[in-house]
Amino acid sequence: MTAAENVCYTLINVTSDSEPPSEVSLKTDLEKGEIKAKTEALKKVIIMILNGEKLPGLLMTIIRFVLPLQDHTIKKLLLVFWEIVPKTTTDGKLLQEMILVCDAYRKDLQHPNEFIRGSTLRFLCKLKEPELLEPLMPAIRACLEHRHSYVRRNAVLAIYTIYRNFENLIPDAPELIHDFLVNEKDASCKRNAFMMLIHADQDRALDYLSTCIDQVHTFGDILQLVIVELIYKVCHANPSERARFIRCIYNLLQSSSPAVKYEAAGTLVTLSSAPTAIKAAAQCYIDLIIKESDNNVKLIVLDRLIELKEHPTHERVLQDLVMDILRVLSTPDLEVRKKTLQLALDLVSSRNVEELVIVLKKEVIKTNNVSEHEDTDKYRQLLVRTLHSCSVRFPDMAANVIPVLMEFLSDTNEAAAADVLEFVREAIQRFDNLRPLVIEKMLEVFHAIRTVKIYRGALWILGEYCSTKEDIQSVMTEVRRSLGEIPIVENEIKKETGEVKAEDEVSAAPAQKLVTEMGTYVTQSALMAARRAGNKRMFVRCSDVRCLFQSFVAEAMLIMVTVLHLGKSSLPKKPITDDDVDRISLCLKVLSECSPLMNDIFNKECRKSLSHMLTVRLEEEKLSQKKESEKRNVTVQPDDPISFMQLTAKNEMTSKEDQFQLSLLAAMGNTQRKEAADPLASKLNKVTQLTGFSDPVYAEAYVHVNQYDIVLDVLVVNQTSDTLQNCTLELATLGDLKLVEKPSPLTLAPHDFANIKANVKVASTENGIIFGNIVYDVSGAASDRNCVVLSDIHIDIMDYIQPASCTDAEFRQMWAEFEWENKVTVNTNIIDLNDYLQHILKSTNMKCLTPEKALSGFCGFMAANLYARSIFGEDALANVSIEKPIHLGPEAPVTGHIRIRAKSQGMALSLGDKINLSQKKANV
Repeated sequence: MTAAENVCYTLINVTSDSEPPSEVSLKTDLEKGEIKAKTEALKKVIIMILNGEKLPGLLMTIIRFVLPLQDHTIKKLLLVFWEIVPKTTTDGKLLQEMILVCDAYRKDLQHPNEFIRGSTLRFLCKLKEPELLEPLMPAIRACLEHRHSYVRRNAVLAIYTIYRNFENLIPDAPELIHDFLVNEKDASCKRNAFMMLIHADQDRALDYLSTCIDQVHTFGDILQLVIVELIYKVCHANPSERARFIRCIYNLLQSSSPAVKYEAAGTLVTLSSAPTAIKAAAQCYIDLIIKESDNNVKLIVLDRLIELKEHPTHERVLQDLVMDILRVLSTPDLEVRKKTLQLALDLVSSRNVEELVIVLKKEVIKTNNVSEHEDTDKYRQLLVRTLHSCSVRFPDMAANVIPVLMEFLSDTNEAAAADVLEFVREAIQRFDNLRPLVIEKMLEVFHAIRTVKIYRGALWILGEYCSTKEDIQSVMTEVRRSLGEIPIVENEIKKETGEVKAEDEVSAAPAQKLVTEMGTYVTQSALMAARRAGNKRMFVRCSDVRCLFQSFVAEAMLIMVTVLHLGKSSLPKKPITDDDVDRISLCLKVLSECSPLMNDIFNKECRKSLSHMLTVRLEEEKLSQKKESEKRNVTVQPDDPISFMQLTAKNEMTSKEDQFQLSLLAAMGNTQRKEAADPLASKLNKVTQLTGFSDPVYAEAYVHVNQYDIVLDVLVVNQTSDTLQNCTLELATLGDLKLVEKPSPLTLAPHDFANIKANVKVASTENGIIFGNIVYDVSGAASDRNCVVLSDIHIDIMDYIQPASCTDAEFRQMWAEFEWENKVTVNTNIIDLNDYLQHILKSTNMKCLTPEKALSGFCGFMAANLYARSIFGEDALANVSIEKPIHLGPEAPVTGHIRIRAKSQGMALSLGDKINLSQKKANV
């Protein structure tokens, strides 16, 4: 807020569709009208003054005919009228008529109705004329002793405002308020009085707090919040005072108010780094998360816990509270659960990993017992991934986790089952002692798997790691059990013609009972099972090669041939794909030839590739953990200056950021702090020129984007020698933008200037355009309204897009689901593939999901996946496919395409436009 701005106390909704009344008709209504007519006339007068009209002729009329009235609605309107009406002459002297107004309000301050007294005191807080306030001081002081708390608390506010603005009118205000505070019983009055002492005379506030510090826990929450703020500021400025007030903060952690507990915990952390203090604050945060029902509150407090964890000395304390943190998992919100699991995973150690695994196993089992919710599958997936990470970091836990997770291989949610399968594959490869257990559990659930991808993966694991004759035969038995009678086609035809008896049908393959929508049972045949499996249940390549028995090889080939026959027949609703035919044919060829090369590939190379992939992934995780720990470690250089507290100036001691100020900035969008930290984000770089320098009206706008709002601060300058009346900023929007309110018209004197504010709401992430014009009337001119067309203001979607991460499976799923695709042709002068990729990442705020090692080296082409999320929760995907045309020489620019996919058309087009624009800038 600039110094030139006037503070707005009252907001009034004005309908602009009616014609403004004449001054004569208003004067008639104010003089001779009934109460209702006078009320409506006074409303119209207020609106006209807000629109820039002066109306000096109505001032005495209102004083004579309206001010004496005792109607409460009239009195409310008069408070607004006296706030906005000009009270001084052109030379700055107080109008003589205001003496009459002052006398009227002196009587209102002595009115028997407490509401009139209180509202009058609130109005006096807005007055900036000491000549009006001076005669009212005795009446204001007398209101401190009024019987009603509403009057007393507003009297404190009035005294504080007057003391801050005109100290000479009431120089003994701090002493007066201190005496009032000692004897006051009402919580709101005590809060206002204590707040005044904090800002007006901090020593008196501390003296009062010292007398009642043991009773602070009995005070109301509004007073406790002010006390916490005072203690923080005092200890922040003078650290030697911490011992005096730290016990008070501990007591406030037990307050009945969640707001007080939250502020007290935050203050305690900043005042003390002792383990007991950190533990008490963390426990307070955990209780708040569990007891508060608002998910936004839970997320905010979780962020504070995560901030505590970032400090290296606090992490050990929080590790002891992991089990308490896991109590937050009772919250149904997925985002809260996700953050909680990540925090618990970061804090897990060898001391508490066993307890953590027990809790997570119980949570996994619960997801089977609850009714299907839209987030249940995603929560189960999060639990599986967390258990996976625990087992990788602590191998001893894998044996306890595997039996529970293996049950989910038959889950209908393919994503959760795929995560389990990935975990099982890693466990059986890394831990030799677990292989018998994994194979045993895999064979138990194998027949229940119904998802093609999971069935294929499970078959690969069994084929790769079953080494004994018994295990290999068990796998074949389970495959035959799933397929039923072979050959499948002939068996199905017999069933349709009724040639197979019921008992033979049962013996051929175990039937599975399914419930139809009507509640009846049906039997699933081998053909239905094959259809659901997508005709792909035949990949037993590893087992096939290892087995030395010709009969086993023949049986495997028979299975594949009969499935191939089934796919080519007319029985399945969906015929087999050419890709599956080629795969089966290749497997048949491998089994028939059984060459040493094939044996080597299946027996050694496959497992070696898996081992290498897992090793690389483990190294990447260790490297990221190492970077994270290095980032948190506080390094002190040998030549760093030593700070002696006794030699530090007072202003240097308070150089640390004020936590209460940071909270306020966060509530305001954290704009000031961001602009202070980043010089490029200053206002000058965000100013857009709207008109030319030679136009009669010059205009420029500061465009400030804050979360879901855009604030336009438009500077309008009258460059003519005429007075411009009804100067109005008319705006319109293009895109998913909405103008919140129409700016009010104003009057500009010759060569005068003014600031006009306009608010625009943003509903989604797409490019938006704000356009319009400025219209005005020239005083004394008979011509029509003049108009100055403004330049367009383009809203950059990059203010709403943030880098994000997702798994490969989630990326592929979203890529398949999203409807809108925008293909952008690469057109740049950048000659290096990696440089171009980095340029795109910087221009679009997206994150590259493709690992760095996959992008390293030079092979003439590059493919990378990018991902980002908007603040509205929208996902944006991109695939960069670029190449370096070597035949055109080393200086040839990068060529290729970028494919963008999003759920909404606007986001896909906007990102494409941003990439095209950034490419053009790169060409300059």
